Amino acid sequence: MNRIAAQLEEGRGSSGLGRRALLGVGIGNMLEFYDFITYSFFAIQIGRTFFPVDSQYASLMLSLATFGVGFVTRPIGGLVLGFYSDRAGRRPAMVLSFAMMGSALIVLALTPSYDSIGVAAPIIAIVARMVQGFSLGGEVGPTTAYLMEAASPERRGFAVSWQPASQQIAATAGALVGLLLSRSLPAADLEAYGWRIAFLLGAICLPFGLWLRSNLPETLHLRESDQTPVRSAVGPVRANARILGLGLVILASGTIITYVTQYMTTYAEATLRVAPELAFATTVISNGLGIVGALLGGWLSDRAGRRPVMVWPQLVALVLTYPVFLWIVDARSSLALLGGLGVLSLINVVPYSAAYVALAEGLPKNIRGGAFATIYAVAIASFGGTAQLVVTWLIHATGDALAPAWYMLFATAAGLAAMAMMHESVPSRRGAAANQPAGR
Repeated sequence: MNRIAAQLEEGRGSSGLGRRALLGVGIGNMLEFYDFITYSFFAIQIGRTFFPVDSQYASLMLSLATFGVGFVTRPIGGLVLGFYSDRAGRRPAMVLSFAMMGSALIVLALTPSYDSIGVAAPIIAIVARMVQGFSLGGEVGPTTAYLMEAASPERRGFAVSWQPASQQIAATAGALVGLLLSRSLPAADLEAYGWRIAFLLGAICLPFGLWLRSNLPETLHLRESDQTPVRSAVGPVRANARILGLGLVILASGTIITYVTQYMTTYAEATLRVAPELAFATTVISNGLGIVGALLGGWLSDRAGRRPVMVWPQLVALVLTYPVFLWIVDARSSLALLGGLGVLSLINVVPYSAAYVALAEGLPKNIRGGAFATIYAVAIASFGGTAQLVVTWLIHATGDALAPAWYMLFATAAGLAAMAMMHESVPSRRGAAANQPAGR
């Protein structure tokens, strides 16, 4: 392990080693999120498979509740796998997380319908979602820490931006698969087995993902010139309470925006009553532009600093959210759905790439994986797992198709307030700020 760490330390600045680390973590992370996010794209079909009740609304709500169950176990996974990565290493934690996700994915894809095995079907589906939630809860902390530690200080922003970018790639891939399946299969076949094909396509990639992660160099023991070594985990958690609190708000804001955006396939089909092909195409375009926004945010944060890239795009998103949704609801056209949500997705993702690296840089190395994973998982469990349920209930209760816009506005405003209170974390700029006279 020490020899591998020494090799990584020596080659940190080389583009070849950087690409290898990005490929291994990015592809593995992408496959994990593909498995998890794809569920939301097929919430209607999965609901009818496992929860065949008379009311379409009740079936969808039960399906979304099962989707939300996966978030309940995320904090546990964040604690267990995150702090495991701070002690045993980033690589073993990432391999374990990936293996658990793959196993749960296969179980869910192959579970017979309620009509075939009765109540056992929804029970198996719920357990599989809980295992997926546990594994994904421990995924983000170790992978974010790994990406930051494997990169040179001047390229950390772009390296860490592959964490949110890979999530966007996963969402785009899931939407593309959904679009292709909805165009090639009749509605009855899509409900009967089409959604299972989408999950099994992810399972095909599992051996490749496991091989990639198993062969990554370890980064836990690499030296960091801009970090002060700390021995106790309790002290750093208490000492970093401010950044952990702000990080929790930022991540909660980001996850509401993310999962409301992922809900647009179901929203466009169930609320706006557009064709399934357009509903899936909307998600493909918005997530595709989200990839660009994620990488752009990381790249800009290496040049302009983390804080400006967090604050200004978030402010633009706050201004644009309501007008874009108003246009979408009034027009219900391809241009409004594809163009409006695409632009909003591009802008929404930019600040969160900077936030990811700012949080990772601000945390001591010996708690980085566990602390990041825990606040991320708590934010996701509290707000991501409920986002689609809340939006569906708001639309049903108020009859207002603009309900998603109001919820996103709330999340964006909260995220903006927390980002404005974050300190700059780029090592060179942080040092310069520390040398400024007080009050300047």
